[in-house]
Amino acid sequence: MKAVLFNGSPRKDGNTAQALALFESILQENHVDTEILRIGGTGLRGCIACYKCLEKKDHRCHGIKDDPLNEYLEKMKAADGIVIGSPTYFGNISADVKALIDRCGFVSRVNGFMLQRKVGAAISVARRAGAVHALTSIHHFFLINDMMLPGSTYWGLCLGLKPGDIQNDSEGLESIKRMAANTAWMIHKLRG
Repeated sequence: MKAVLFNGSPRKDGNTAQALALFESILQENHVDTEILRIGGTGLRGCIACYKCLEKKDHRCHGIKDDPLNEYLEKMKAADGIVIGSPTYFGNISADVKALIDRCGFVSRVNGFMLQRKVGAAISVARRAGAVHALTSIHHFFLINDMMLPGSTYWGLCLGLKPGDIQNDSEGLESIKRMAANTAWMIHKLRG
């Protein structure tokens, strides 16, 4: 069992990274192999609507060749679970996460829904508000690609501004832990 976790924050050790590290630790405790990839700040570009992925149908993006999107697609294809974490920027996901979900979503759909029935989990970090909308944006990506979503005892979000602030959000951290445990449980049920 394998899960790939995407960090959509440009801050290497920021709150989103810390939330994903906690999520990862719970997955590992539940016998799910993991890999975290930081996509924030890597220059990942949005879809250019060239439709070459529709023409070639080879599970790859052909419109932009100088960024790591195809590497991310391969990781998603090989994973049983996909976790996407984003900071909340102006009430929504980061531009890097938007680029990831637009391009991966399009390639998945034109290739027979290659992400179908994988487990998808979303987490977001906000200073005060907007994180629920950010989570919804990621959930839309999962749902339109025929993926399964685990629940938790609250939304998968933490509150914090400066790196480390989320460590004071005990309710948010508990919700992240529960969602991670549910993600592992669902992966084992679906793939076991």
